[in-house]
Amino acid sequence: MERAPAVVLADHVRGHPLLLCRPSAEKGEEAAEEPGEAPHGRDCILLLLPGKQQAGRFVERVLEGFDDAGARERIVIWIERKEGGLWAVGRAVNPQHRPSDEPRPGDYVFESYELQDALDSANETLEDDASVSERDGRTASVRPFKRAEILGPLERWFFGRR
Repeated sequence: MERAPAVVLADHVRGHPLLLCRPSAEKGEEAAEEPGEAPHGRDCILLLLPGKQQAGRFVERVLEGFDDAGARERIVIWIERKEGGLWAVGRAVNPQHRPSDEPRPGDYVFESYELQDALDSANETLEDDASVSERDGRTASVRPFKRAEILGPLERWFFGRR
């Protein structure tokens, strides 16, 4: 039994007059002035690619209590989106006494690319601090972090809407 020779698409279309035509520049097209510069302006969706995104704090909880010496203590736990699509959970003690609002590297207790993992970590951290406050006599309830409260701000942040 003889096999038919293999037919390759390139053999059929090579030299076709329509495919030999080259596209011409269209009105309004222009080359980028600098390498890597987009000719279509700052409103381009390409500016939203991972790695181009800026960090942003989405939600936080504040616990008021007392430290071991009996002085008032404020604990802030938050979830933020870092550059490159990384979710981070932070925890700071008495951040109001710091010279800057910027978190310190040691403030981060968890980082992940998965939002659910960050939510789980944030809620575990919150629960741990709340249980310590309860043992110290403070019975203030604190709402757990929920996915729904992050999605709205995430969409506004990602798409540049305020």
